[in-house]
Amino acid sequence: MTLGKRPIVNEDYEVRKPKNHMILTVFLAAAGYHREAWRMPGSRAEELGRLSLVKDLVQMAEASKVDSVFLGDQSSGAIFRDNQAINSSGLNEPISVLSSLAQYTSRIGLSGTISTTYSLPYQTARQLNGLDAMSNGRAGWNIVTSFSGGENFGLDELPPREVRYGMAYEFVDACVQLWDSWSDDAVVVDREGGYWVDPKLVRDIDFEGEYYRVKGPLNMRRSPQGRPVLFQAGQSEAGMRLGARFAEGIYTTQNNMQDSMKTVAAYKPLLEAVGRRPDSLKVLPGILPILGETRAEAQDYADYLTAHINWDLGALGLSRTTGIDLSQYDFDDRIPHEAWEASTVARNDERREIYRQMSENDRLTIRELITHSARTGGHQVAIGTASDVADIMIEWFENEACHGFNLNPPSMPDGLEKICTLLVPELQSRGYFREEYEGTTLREHMGLPYPPAWDKQQARPGAA
Repeated sequence: MTLGKRPIVNEDYEVRKPKNHMILTVFLAAAGYHREAWRMPGSRAEELGRLSLVKDLVQMAEASKVDSVFLGDQSSGAIFRDNQAINSSGLNEPISVLSSLAQYTSRIGLSGTISTTYSLPYQTARQLNGLDAMSNGRAGWNIVTSFSGGENFGLDELPPREVRYGMAYEFVDACVQLWDSWSDDAVVVDREGGYWVDPKLVRDIDFEGEYYRVKGPLNMRRSPQGRPVLFQAGQSEAGMRLGARFAEGIYTTQNNMQDSMKTVAAYKPLLEAVGRRPDSLKVLPGILPILGETRAEAQDYADYLTAHINWDLGALGLSRTTGIDLSQYDFDDRIPHEAWEASTVARNDERREIYRQMSENDRLTIRELITHSARTGGHQVAIGTASDVADIMIEWFENEACHGFNLNPPSMPDGLEKICTLLVPELQSRGYFREEYEGTTLREHMGLPYPPAWDKQQARPGAA
């Protein structure tokens, strides 16, 4: 049995979300998305890795009615020894933290990263099914293939990118089949007959691929959403193929509207090739809003963040991303063209190209590149009033450059508070975001369909 012989979603559905409502998710970097934000007074850095801080943050986000919070993750602890970039650390392990947060929230989506490189399909399917059940249908999975941390899993080196994506394709395929292995009607609770579940409505998946073999079925009933909402962030060719096949939300790194429009357009033929509707996938670029009641206040806030940058550590991190030894240059130099030509980076090529464009096309100095890297790691930065930032977001949205945004608070908790009390109300007042939750599940928040279980699926020719 292969996933390619059946639809991944039910096309007969009615979208609850008004057509002109953006999707908004919040990147829950408890240290703040800005690399040095944790050093600022009021950051609550003493509570990083503890429930008290993330509980307050997610409740703040839920009060503003955003669709979901999103926890990133990584499997390497080297940052604590090498560069202290704790904004991207794995201090909050997603499944345990999101499961804890489920009891303190009632509507907001709870999405987290799990790597297909270091996990197993059956284990992951159970964890996410459990999170969806305990949160009453609010779970999301950010699917990633890892590019670091292999030494912690007994790997001397990571498999090549094409192998990692081949593994990911099979991994997600197996998880989807496991989630669909129980009928929605399987639990019958027949006390008299002695059947809690109708055995005819639970089936093996007999998944057998090049990298994974999974008998099935899942040993858990279907969750409230049927399966978690699937997010993915790869922008390489292999990543986009994976996203087009499985993802319902795509996190992207885009600096300008034209590139984002090209990304949205590029997905349409990929979706068509696997038999999916264009509106079945939502593209969500990251944006870092630096907000103030006035433009001057916003710029002061941006300058204050910049004043906390450790330039030497910033140069070290940028050297790793670009593959160029920046110690040979002054901070106010531009990286020479020949240095870019001579460098090769085996990992994370997309980010390297973003910085190359900034260096060569926008003529940014190394200091300016470090400033941008510290702020947002390649995402768009928007500095201004809530009205200014809303103008940018609405322009992207109206020009089909995205379906919404992943909001990256520059600092915590004050950066998130400004997003929730200034920016989101501005979007609500203009009719581009909800004032109250319309549904109860993350699928309903995002206008996504309820996926059919195995007994409600029909073959679709050409869906591969």
